[in-house]
Amino acid sequence: MSPILLRPIREQIEHDRVVRQLYARWRRRYVVAINPGREEEASVRVRGRILYPDVVLTNTEGVRRPHAVVEVETTESVNHLEAMSQWAPLAKARGAFYLYVPAGLSDVALRLCASNDINVAEIWTYYAIGKQVRFSLSYRSKRAKQAAKNSKNLKKSRSLKRAKTSKIAKKKIAKKKIAKKKIAKKKIAKKKIAKKTSSAKARKSKASSRAVKKKAKARGSVKSVRSRVKSKRKK
Repeated sequence: MSPILLRPIREQIEHDRVVRQLYARWRRRYVVAINPGREEEASVRVRGRILYPDVVLTNTEGVRRPHAVVEVETTESVNHLEAMSQWAPLAKARGAFYLYVPAGLSDVALRLCASNDINVAEIWTYYAIGKQVRFSLSYRSKRAKQAAKNSKNLKKSRSLKRAKTSKIAKKKIAKKKIAKKKIAKKKIAKKKIAKKTSSAKARKSKASSRAVKKKAKARGSVKSVRSRVKSKRKK
């Protein structure tokens, strides 16, 4: 437990406000568990001890491993006793150790970490503007910088892979659309040809029926003429 057992009310309110802002900031990227006030829900085990940091971040991709533990300090809690009792054990937990201090106290926090061999990954400062809390990165260790570069490279490679797969998928969709259009054009051409052939057959059949009718009329007229001639001879 921290040697700062009771903070002033204003500082405790500010502390809990920062913790909740961090929860809102990280909940889309990690599984976030917080311990505002005197709550003790999120815990980490360090060499047989159970500790309750202010924020615990857990990775969501792949195996769920702790990404980082976060400790939020106020003006009165940035001191040697706090560093030895809280920061040093939390820095030995799995994952990175992030420290949040009020604006103007980052150098003090860094000196305390250096003098007590505390492996801090990042030191952030915070300050309030109205109802909002703003954060600023003050220090990042070499390992944290390398990890940030690796994560950026992974994100870039994943985005490139997604872009390539999306391009391939778009090409496949375009090919399918072109093939469908070709098939539709062929069907339309076949229908047109069938209509033309059917209309041509209908025309031929009409013409043939007309010719048959004309022949029949001609035969009938010839028969009528012959019958008239026969009748005249008989008379």
